[in-house]
Amino acid sequence: MAPPAINPTADSAGRGGLRTRVISALVLAPVALGLTYLGGAAFNGMLLIVAALMAYEWNRICRGSSSRKRPLWLAAGLVYIAVPCIAMSWLRATPETGLAIILWLLAVIWATDIGAYFAGRGIGGPKLAPRISPKKTWAGLAGGMIAAGVVGAVTAAVLDLPGTLGLIAFSMALAVVAQGGDLVESAVKRHFKVKDSGTIIPGHGGLLDRLDGLLTAAPAVAAVALMSGEGVLAWR
Repeated sequence: MAPPAINPTADSAGRGGLRTRVISALVLAPVALGLTYLGGAAFNGMLLIVAALMAYEWNRICRGSSSRKRPLWLAAGLVYIAVPCIAMSWLRATPETGLAIILWLLAVIWATDIGAYFAGRGIGGPKLAPRISPKKTWAGLAGGMIAAGVVGAVTAAVLDLPGTLGLIAFSMALAVVAQGGDLVESAVKRHFKVKDSGTIIPGHGGLLDRLDGLLTAAPAVAAVALMSGEGVLAWR
């Protein structure tokens, strides 16, 4: 059997796309982390700007909806965007541990994306949800969960937390929630036959494309914290 043909142009484009994604992340991440560190008005101001931009993208995606259904889609978008932003603001305001919680949450989401990307491309295998997102694989999900678990372990070690195993397990569960958020946005875009939510972030598309996992993970963390009655990082 002849070896598979190699398309150097496609391979070069793939490397170029990854390079663009990395550069965008290196530019934007310090800004986001700096405002997160400041907290208060700086952090909430960032959330308001991001929410407004995501609302614009959602409106752009839903242009193809009928006049009868459009108000329902816009209302769903309002909830989809507002609830996570409120959850993030509330979590950041948690006394003493608010900054650590947000940094851990962001690290889990980023690690999930990175782990899923490289495991999915390197291992491949069965598709996770081929009708919704053809590129996602079960290997990618597993890679994302493992990477998120590593973040949980490192967080517990750095902060000397008593609940190492609990935080690892919860971080891995959040990876699943984040991937679910990714699939939700993919399903919406597929419904409206839109490739990306926008073009604001080179290599990533729009903010909704970049933050889809966080939009489901943040409310999950806030909900569990409310139900447990204790800080997320204090769990045993």
